[in-house]
Amino acid sequence: MPVHVVWLKKDLRLHDHWPLWEASQRGPVVVLYCREPSLQAQPDYSAGHWAFTRECLAELAHDLARAGLRLYVYPGEVVPALQALQQQVALAGLYSHEETGNLASFARDRAVAAWCRAAGVPWQEWPQNGVVRRLANRDHWQRHWQGRMAASPAPKLKWAQDAALAAWPSWPVGEEGAAGDFWADTPAQGQDFAARLAGGRRAAVNTLQAFLLERGGQYRGGISSPLKAVSACSRLSPYLSFGCLSLREVVQATRRRAAQLKAEAPSPTRWTQSLRSFESRLHWHCHFMQKLESEPELEQFAQNPAYLGLRESQFNPAYFQAWAAGETGYPLIDACMAMLRHTGWINFRMRAMLVSFASNNLWLHWPQPAAHLARLFLDYEPGIHYPQVQMQSGVTGINTLRIYNPIKQAQEHDPRGAFVRHWLPALRRVPDWCIFEPWLMPEGIQREAGCMLGRDYPWPVVDWARSMQLAKQRISDWRRAQPQMDELSKAVYQKHGSRRDSGSRRKRPESVSALTVQADLFANL
Repeated sequence: MPVHVVWLKKDLRLHDHWPLWEASQRGPVVVLYCREPSLQAQPDYSAGHWAFTRECLAELAHDLARAGLRLYVYPGEVVPALQALQQQVALAGLYSHEETGNLASFARDRAVAAWCRAAGVPWQEWPQNGVVRRLANRDHWQRHWQGRMAASPAPKLKWAQDAALAAWPSWPVGEEGAAGDFWADTPAQGQDFAARLAGGRRAAVNTLQAFLLERGGQYRGGISSPLKAVSACSRLSPYLSFGCLSLREVVQATRRRAAQLKAEAPSPTRWTQSLRSFESRLHWHCHFMQKLESEPELEQFAQNPAYLGLRESQFNPAYFQAWAAGETGYPLIDACMAMLRHTGWINFRMRAMLVSFASNNLWLHWPQPAAHLARLFLDYEPGIHYPQVQMQSGVTGINTLRIYNPIKQAQEHDPRGAFVRHWLPALRRVPDWCIFEPWLMPEGIQREAGCMLGRDYPWPVVDWARSMQLAKQRISDWRRAQPQMDELSKAVYQKHGSRRDSGSRRKRPESVSALTVQADLFANL
């Protein structure tokens, strides 16, 4: 009997999984995941990404088994896996979710499409977020997003017929789980945000529940500080990136929780305002991914062609090494890098500051810092990553240039230096008055604090104020020298700029009883 192949990419779940549901309704199923060495060899991939993937796969294999299915993990590329399957059984079709990935995954998808055409195997893809394939323009994109988020999720799979392949070179998902040199802590248990988050559906649902029921009220006003953000932020981004949760699940659970809170207290509260802000961020999540979907070359080239050549010829390897190692001499920059290496996560404002410092104060061409951060980010999502890096580097032509002052940011968001001292042990005894500017310490105080500059902690790699002024001047001079700057910026906005769509305003969720029980909020998770 012909089999239906469900190809898993970054959708490692059973819930709200239309390809899996549709395949299961049509006959025997092969659930396939390919390790894809060509993708793992890319400069944006790390051992930490694979460690998290393996955790997700191990749990998914268990859940699939309960539904009567086996997870077939192939140690190579997708096309050879399909060829190996075709030698054993007749293939009735290939089922998968769409993916907005890097250029390597884009090339992989084209190779799969070519093979399917040649082999006569129909390939069906389903969207799993608000990103729209072959979108002509952004005029009604918000309407698409709202429609996707309001749609019913796929039914929960309870049982399916496995294809029961006689022989398969499957990779053992339960081994090689260590993260190697990345993210020193073991997977976090529960809500221990000092370590990296654990992979898998259960950890994802636990994190979502904790956010919507316990932590979410801190979201508005708490996400900018690296101290507060570890609990104020949802921390769902890795689970969305790897597909342990669907975006629709998160949006709908958030709306149910907001409706419950409104029924309990009709007037706006910090909780309801926080959840409104959170849903807005979920919308922007797809808005940025749409940019890469519409223009995959953004991984390598500036969104605005007028900026090609701005920084390419002046790359300083020593500056890059100091930044990547967290040895810039600016405590908040270096503490953020230390946290990233340790946990694979840092809040958005600190990410923006890291990119701004690298691009403007160190004048580094953005692709190299982008690849380094991609390897560190556990929640690396190419569609968000590259447009954001370009925006913070000032090469879009449609966004205001932001150059973050790491001293001011530290004073505002870590006023007593707790974050810096936690992640930079060398500075723990440095006095409060110079914790963010240790170069101001006289030699005697350096000895008392056990922090000699140049030995225990580096001198600043650049002068922030001077490098900021130089960056502004360079960018201003460059813009004036580009005769097509305005025309190209308008074209960028036409293709990628956000639009107001009067028809996209969603209706308020129907009110629910104040007695709604917790289980109802997560009924579809």
